[in-house]
Amino acid sequence: MKPDPQQFASDNYAGICPEAWAATEAANGGSVPAYGEDAWTKRASDAFRDLFDKPDAEVFFAFNGTAANSLALASLCQSYHSVICSASAHVETDECGAPEFFSNGSKLLVAASADGKLTPALIRGLATGRSDIHFPKPRVVTITQPTETGQLYTLREIAEISATCRDLSLRLHMDGARFANACASLGCEPAEMTWKVGVDLLCFGGTKNGMAAGEAILFFDPALAEDFGYRCKQAGQLASKMRFLTAPWVGMLEGGAWLRNAAHANACAQRLAGAVAECPGFATMFPVEANAVFLTASPERLDALRDRGWRFYTFIGGGARFMFAWDSEPERIDALIQDIRAASADVRDRLPVSG
Repeated sequence: MKPDPQQFASDNYAGICPEAWAATEAANGGSVPAYGEDAWTKRASDAFRDLFDKPDAEVFFAFNGTAANSLALASLCQSYHSVICSASAHVETDECGAPEFFSNGSKLLVAASADGKLTPALIRGLATGRSDIHFPKPRVVTITQPTETGQLYTLREIAEISATCRDLSLRLHMDGARFANACASLGCEPAEMTWKVGVDLLCFGGTKNGMAAGEAILFFDPALAEDFGYRCKQAGQLASKMRFLTAPWVGMLEGGAWLRNAAHANACAQRLAGAVAECPGFATMFPVEANAVFLTASPERLDALRDRGWRFYTFIGGGARFMFAWDSEPERIDALIQDIRAASADVRDRLPVSG
């Protein structure tokens, strides 16, 4: 079957990268113990501990990001607790109430933020606004790195948020669906962006980084992981043939593919952003800091792009979002740039002349 032309509506459109595919094929041989009692799962867990320089980290695996985030937050909360997040956070806008469901009702407290980032002031305002027994008690702060607008928290910003959390007796969770892209962009070690600046719990995304499926949940404080395995089982996240969920991580982590994939995706985003800066009628909505480009343009120009066969989502202020992945083709990006230029010119030519 001939593949369709490559699109950039989502990094979920990408296939499986060679390293993950090869590891999956290697794991396919022989009879192997089930439910995570296999050598591949141990090897993947140890690879994470090595990557984060945290020998005592507890590592778990889930099929997707919704499950990883929801179970992670639920493990930190009782039903009468609340979780502080940005109004555009994935846990608030795109997980169908899963965090509330798996925590038996913990409420999400959302902070409006133009760039999708939380600040110490926003956190403190929500955490201290009410302290009476009639209001759900704040327990956790969750930040997305990179944010849903494609922007990054600096290491200093994360440290400041962590200090605020400690001052308020709150735990800090990081939704790292595109964690690799953040590491590639900031040029930092994973430990520097997580436990060394006070992050308690990380959900590390594999799906958007080149795997078919799979997210890793890392507890940097082993005490927080008590009974988490039972929570995964109850939620249907304990894979019977776990080796096929964990072997791809071995391929991704041991040879550095996770970082190479992210660096390529980030570079592709910069390629588009740099060209769009010269296109009248199109502009970037947010700084391009990872693998996402949000473009603002008139409805006519966006329709002109659709007419040329391009697929993209319009959300977060009505902007057109383009996402890049490990397999994004520079030639295809250039074709998109050419059509953006053409759409800009075509629409301009059709606009009435004033005066």
